[in-house]
Amino acid sequence: MTDIPEHAVVWAEIPVSNLAEARDFYAKVLEVDTVMNTDGPQPIAIFNNKDHVNGVAGHLYEGKPAKGNGPTVHLAISGTVEAARDRVFDAGGTSEGDPIAIPAGRFIYAQDPDGNSIGLFEAT
Repeated sequence: MTDIPEHAVVWAEIPVSNLAEARDFYAKVLEVDTVMNTDGPQPIAIFNNKDHVNGVAGHLYEGKPAKGNGPTVHLAISGTVEAARDRVFDAGGTSEGDPIAIPAGRFIYAQDPDGNSIGLFEAT
């Protein structure tokens, strides 16, 4: 193999049962609004990022949530993982375990109200 991509992950999709409610949850937890897009076959709420062309992004869409049986999508947060955990609880999600330190920063595992597994990442 000689072709190594710029980013291993191109984008992430998180299925939710109610797009409006999920947008509210993620806005509270991440402290960033999503951007609605209706250009495709169904409305999606895109996680805003600085580089809309080359950046790695993700979105929410109405679909069948993983209910704890899907992959974990790690998302950048504002502030500390402890503050993000508080926002998760306040917004109706759950979290367990202590923050995990890695060379690039720290993260916690959490679940949105639909049971989707998310990691909340605080960069160093």
